[in-house]
Amino acid sequence: MKPPRKEIKMEIVTIDGPAGAGKSTVGKMLAQRLKYLFLDTGAMYRAVALRAKEQGVSPEDEVALEHLCQDLDISFEEDTQGQRVICQGEDVTEKIREPEVGWMASLVSMKRPVRQAMVRLQRKIGGKGKVVAEGRDTGTVVFPRAKFKFFLDADLEERARRRHRDMADRAISVEMESVVKEIRDRDEQDSSRELAPLHPAADAHHIDSTGISAPEVAERILAVIEKTSSLQLKPPHLSPFPRKRGRGRG
Repeated sequence: MKPPRKEIKMEIVTIDGPAGAGKSTVGKMLAQRLKYLFLDTGAMYRAVALRAKEQGVSPEDEVALEHLCQDLDISFEEDTQGQRVICQGEDVTEKIREPEVGWMASLVSMKRPVRQAMVRLQRKIGGKGKVVAEGRDTGTVVFPRAKFKFFLDADLEERARRRHRDMADRAISVEMESVVKEIRDRDEQDSSRELAPLHPAADAHHIDSTGISAPEVAERILAVIEKTSSLQLKPPHLSPFPRKRGRGRG
């Protein structure tokens, strides 16, 4: 009897977790350090939502959403301002962060045609490896064979503070109570939905980022990667990340 074939892992880092856990901030830091591409899967669903909103497509109309996704081209580019989200040749980085688009993204992401289209595109982007992917199902659905999987979490109040500060930085005025409710509702929706519910991959490393700065979380993840792989990273005292305390966003 032949021994079971050893599963080949992809050179991909996945970071899943709820809203406000710090996924995006930490993911960008890791991608820069590892010289990997940063794949923001949430931004892709927001791009779908933006186009649906602009074209008057209801988030409940699966046929129209499927048609919309068939012609949708989403990519990522780097410039002096950081990573930009490009949809159909247009830079939509700022537009997709509007609260209304975020709300619509949470609805369209539950629709099977949208999910299938985005997963195909995400796998195409990450097909050659060397990707840091963040989202809610990157380690469970999109890249189940990823070599390094992490689940990043934080308590509700911490995540709400981060999201509120992020919105204030973008000159979006909203009451903290509204942000808490939005995140609590999104948690319930993400964890209970039928299609790709939010939960840690069985082989993911769990990190609670409550009270921990994004650079510190990134270094914890890098330590795990270095310990379990042949990647040789700079020791902590040579880390480019500042030691200043702060909060991550994502």
